[in-house]
Amino acid sequence: MPDLPEPIPAATLVLMREVVAGPPELLVTERTGQMAFAAGALVFPGGRIDAEDEEAGAHFPAFADAAARIAAIRETIEETGLAPAIAPVPDAAVSAALRHGVESGTDFLDLLNRNGLTLDLESLSPFARWCPNFRETRRFDTLFYLGEAPAGAPEPEVRPHEAVRAFWASAAAILAELDAGRAHAIFPTRRNLERLARFGSIAEARADAARHEVVRITPWVEERDGRPHVCIPEDIGYPVTSEPLETARRR
Repeated sequence: MPDLPEPIPAATLVLMREVVAGPPELLVTERTGQMAFAAGALVFPGGRIDAEDEEAGAHFPAFADAAARIAAIRETIEETGLAPAIAPVPDAAVSAALRHGVESGTDFLDLLNRNGLTLDLESLSPFARWCPNFRETRRFDTLFYLGEAPAGAPEPEVRPHEAVRAFWASAAAILAELDAGRAHAIFPTRRNLERLARFGSIAEARADAARHEVVRITPWVEERDGRPHVCIPEDIGYPVTSEPLETARRR
C-alpha cells in the first residue's frame, strides 16, 4: 500500500504483577483524546525506538533487539513512573529520579550508572510484533514484551498531556470494560488482551510466549460469512483471529 506512511519502529511493555487470588494484573493507561495515535484508547506503556536507544543497545550485543527492550523500559518509566527490568530494584525515590532524568533528556545509561543501576534485559520476554496497515496518522511496527512489575513498586502516575489514567487490572477485567463500552482499544491491543486472558500466572504467559515465534503481524481484510473481517494468522498463539471490520479499528 504505497499511500501508507512508513512504519515507525516502536516497543511496548506488558507489565504484569501477581495478585493474592486470581490471574495476574496488567498495567494499562488511557490515552488522552488529543493524541495523534490511538486517541482515548487503553494501551500498554510504550513508544518509538529512538536513536539513543539504538546507541544504548550497542552495549548489549547479546540481544539483537536490545534497542527495543531498552525503549520499552525507558518509555514505561517516562509514562508511568514505574521502573521495571532494572537491578537492583529501585525504591520510590530512585524511580522518581529516573523518571525526572528521562523526561529531561538525560542519557538513559548514564542516568542508570549514576544511581548504581543496570538494565536486566533478559527479564523481558518477547511476546509479539504488530505492524497494522490501517490508515492512521502514524503507523508503528511494534515489538511487545512481557515483564514483571518490580517488588514494592509505587502506584503508577501518568503524564497529564499523554494519558488521563493508569491502572492495574486482569486481562479479563479490561476486556469486560471494552465490551461494556466503558473504554475502547485498537485491534492489536484487544487481540493481545484475549491472548493474555487465558493465563493464570506470569509464568504461564511467559511459557506461551516462548512457545510461539515472534512474527510480524499485519492484519488483512477478507470476506467471511458475507461480511468483511479483519484477520490475522491462525497459528501464532491468538485465540481470536478475526473481527468484523466495523468494530476492528475501535472497540
